[in-house]
Amino acid sequence: MGSNDVRAPLAAVPAFLDLRNTSADPADELRASLAADAPFIAPKFFYDALGSRLFEAICELPEYPLTRAERRLFERHGEAIAARAGIDRPLVDLGAGNCEKAEQLFETLAPSQYVAVDIAADFLRERLAALALRRPGLPMVGLAQDFTAALELPDIVQPGPRTVFYPGSSIGNFAPPAALAFLERIRAACGAGGCLILGADLVRDKHALDLAYADPLGVTAAFNLNVLRNVNRCIDADFDVADWRHVAFFDPVSARIEMHVEARCDVDVRWTGGGRRFRAADRIHTENSHKYTLPGLRALLRRAGYGDATLWTDEENGFAVAVAAA
Repeated sequence: MGSNDVRAPLAAVPAFLDLRNTSADPADELRASLAADAPFIAPKFFYDALGSRLFEAICELPEYPLTRAERRLFERHGEAIAARAGIDRPLVDLGAGNCEKAEQLFETLAPSQYVAVDIAADFLRERLAALALRRPGLPMVGLAQDFTAALELPDIVQPGPRTVFYPGSSIGNFAPPAALAFLERIRAACGAGGCLILGADLVRDKHALDLAYADPLGVTAAFNLNVLRNVNRCIDADFDVADWRHVAFFDPVSARIEMHVEARCDVDVRWTGGGRRFRAADRIHTENSHKYTLPGLRALLRRAGYGDATLWTDEENGFAVAVAAA
């Protein structure tokens, strides 16, 4: 090598902690939910490696405008969001996925540390390593954990005040009482003087919402049905995906999307420690996605103990980003 070589700085390898074993046993949770009178599978089980990639594909669908609306809001209002949230703080990204949403805010928020939290450990580790190559000067930590059950921030995470980032419409996966409890836990993680940046899907036309969760290409159907493969791995079950179909619809009374997998025929499914017979048309509930009004979102944040929220909406008033002080 010549003496005039200029090398790019090496990216520090992100610290990575797998905290999933500190939560309740996911196998026990699955067995109990499948044996319930109304069987269900928690949405967190969507996100194995394939499920995470299928969700990335959903975000590119024309029928699913949420991600593009959120991206435009960050592009247009990034400076205002940073002014409200504060800069040079740890940025805790819940459900980080591919980390791209948080990266969009790095220039304006100038975080002192990036903390990516997700239940899909292998996918998160892979994407965080790629991000470290693009952002070699930013300290990073990856935490693999089920933050929906308990949000554990170890000592490696810089102390508050922190900015907690929960984008997309994931808050809608919680029923209102659970959403309130979850937001209260986030407020504690923010620390005194910290804040929350929250994304929320809003109530809009039923046809558009139905189409967003039942796209003609069948990507959302593949995402929903893939949860059965993940269940098979988790509890050694024998679900055959071919025996099931994807069902999704907007319920205007409860203002939520419901997703289910529905048995195409009578089928017996076994898993370690149990099993169940499903009749044709029996359903397993896999997800709710509650949609908010702006007054309803403000009221939820107030009840969770946050200060008055600043909200930005897209042109169609179909999606909102809120910044609220803890």
